[in-house]
Amino acid sequence: MASERILIVDDEPGVRTALEGILRDEGFTVATAASGEEGLEALASTPADAVLLDVWLPGMDGLETLLRLRERRVDAEVVMISGHGTIETAVKATRLGAFDFIEKPLSLDKTLVVLRNALRQRRLERKNRHLLDQLARDTEIVGHSASAERLRAEIAAAAEADAPVLLVGERGAGRETVARRIHAASSRAGEGFAVIPCAALDEGGAARALFGEGGTPSRFAMAAGGSVYLEEVERLPAALQERLAAQVERAHEQVRLLASVAPEASTLRGALRERLDVLRLTLPPLRDRREDIPANAERYLRELSREYGRPGKRLSPAAMAALRAADWPGNLRELRHAVERAVLLSSGDTIGVEDLPEAVGGVAERGEDLYGTFPSLAEGLAAFERAYVRRTLAAARGDREEAAQRLGMSEADLLRRLDRLSLS
Repeated sequence: MASERILIVDDEPGVRTALEGILRDEGFTVATAASGEEGLEALASTPADAVLLDVWLPGMDGLETLLRLRERRVDAEVVMISGHGTIETAVKATRLGAFDFIEKPLSLDKTLVVLRNALRQRRLERKNRHLLDQLARDTEIVGHSASAERLRAEIAAAAEADAPVLLVGERGAGRETVARRIHAASSRAGEGFAVIPCAALDEGGAARALFGEGGTPSRFAMAAGGSVYLEEVERLPAALQERLAAQVERAHEQVRLLASVAPEASTLRGALRERLDVLRLTLPPLRDRREDIPANAERYLRELSREYGRPGKRLSPAAMAALRAADWPGNLRELRHAVERAVLLSSGDTIGVEDLPEAVGGVAERGEDLYGTFPSLAEGLAAFERAYVRRTLAAARGDREEAAQRLGMSEADLLRRLDRLSLS
């Protein structure tokens, strides 16, 4: 690991020499400058992790240099040093973004302690920025369908409010992702985010998570000031739903409540439903926004290829067509798993249909070779469309009205499509 780089800006040669020797002995990479102008020039060519900056400099003084550093968004912690320090100067330096202020004659021990604290602060801030960037990527709603655009707008509106939110959607449709996105975009973003997986806990475990027990704090207490996400809250036993309904009313000032339910959550009790169902967001299943499948598949392909050290992979047109044609009862989660499997099993740079799970790629039925080489992508897509419509009709036992509902079209549109695909 490369050593951290320190820039010393001081017009006294003795101070520069002494500090440079000590810091090099401590394992730092050190550069020096005799003026503010020289320091700015040095930073423009070679970034530093921290700057030891004298206040009293010829020409541009230390405070003016500090101001220029901040205007240029130099990513370095700055420690001010001065032989004529005043409280006023220290306060002004702090307001301009200095990490700390130390006086001459310098105590080398104190200088090292302050410098190490400054570098630790910089590392923490960079790590925090990285985590926030990662969170933004992880909670991104990918796609440009009308449903995706609507959901993004609703998330933004929900984030501005501080009322409970009820997320209605199927498993795998991204309910936790949306909950985290709302939290990350809200005024509570800097506080905790706790998840209570109601369906995965037995009654005792759910009670401990919700209300605490035997000195163990509840998730509400652990996330104080932040948000609590109640996943599949309708799966809680009736008695716990009643207790939770009473707690929700009391907990509003303490935490932001986010909860998810299945589309047909008839077991969510009246009092609890009333208190949680203030802002409702409905998440569309993936089959209802098929135009977003390619963008999500490509996103997962990039992320997983990087994670498994297999860069450069791509989906063949036939594989992408198969992904678009699949039913995806597990929604985005199932799509991610399918792409992950393909990344791990595919031997070359191109992922073909044969690398996809059978449930996704196995629409080559009744002897029809859908995955051969087609003269054009349009002909390949038409072949997949034919197989998909035929399979839907089979699942609906030949009932065209039911098949049309499954396909998201009118029965008249289905009849026209059957005729066009020579399936009538």
